[in-house]
Amino acid sequence: MAGLFDAVELFDEGKKRFIDFSLPDTELKLWEQFFPRSESDSYYQKFITETPWAQYRRKMYDKIVPDPRLTAWYGKDGTNEWTPELLAIKAKVEAAVGIQFNGVLLNYYRDGNDSVSWHSDTLPASGKATPIASVTFGETRIFKVRHKTRKDIQQLDIPLTHGSLLLMGETMQLHYEHHIPKTSKRIGPRINLTFRITEQFQ
Repeated sequence: MAGLFDAVELFDEGKKRFIDFSLPDTELKLWEQFFPRSESDSYYQKFITETPWAQYRRKMYDKIVPDPRLTAWYGKDGTNEWTPELLAIKAKVEAAVGIQFNGVLLNYYRDGNDSVSWHSDTLPASGKATPIASVTFGETRIFKVRHKTRKDIQQLDIPLTHGSLLLMGETMQLHYEHHIPKTSKRIGPRINLTFRITEQFQ
């Protein structure tokens, strides 16, 4: 656990922050310290040890390569049953953002070598854009955001801290890409939960 929570001051009472990034073409909002420290610590430990993590492979540049992170899916067409912890987190997120989700993808970034390249999340088969709520437990990682076509909009580098909630509006994937880069720093693991809306709600 050493080195996981370097920004201890973020968990002092009265230092919660809400940021509305007011991006053109979409909505992007951040709640730091959305989950209190003790709750975040508990969820982090449970997900690290009890989630049925898998490492998938994908085609990239004519090669089949392993994803640089581990994942687990809960929801429609998933093999994993919702856990009490995931349902509790889901209920708190839904109450805060006023949106109902029916699936969640868990990502396990084991260290600074694990990452995700520039991308926009895949739209449901219907093609209808939907919001995504992202919860972080564990090490702070930088979440980079850039507009797909407008170079006049400055790229964002957002530190996603232990216990934070980030809401990406329904048009975010249409107009923006995001990325979590590798880092050479010695850092601990990060668990990321992205709550989503799949076809059965549409």
